Amino acid sequence: MAFKPLHDRVLVRRVESDEKTAGGLIIPDSAKEKPAEAVVVACGEGARKDSGELIPMAVSEGDKVLFGKWSGTEVTVDGEELLIMKESDILGIIA
Repeated sequence: MAFKPLHDRVLVRRVESDEKTAGGLIIPDSAKEKPAEAVVVACGEGARKDSGELIPMAVSEGDKVLFGKWSGTEVTVDGEELLIMKESDILGIIA
């Protein structure tokens, strides 16, 4: 992939959610919510302090993360729908 986010931005790919509920009901595409779970595809080098010192990223490529419902900006890279967001929009890393 020929895209590298700048500063403290992260490029993520959404993880598809299940098409059935726990009770076995099939959810149609029109009723599905976009998942708030994703895999990190690429990371910037990190934010900078006022002194110019680099603050390293807490996430890295391949991490599975949770993010806020309205976080990020949808972008298309190499024909694939991805999200780019600031690291602060990420709520946590799924272990």
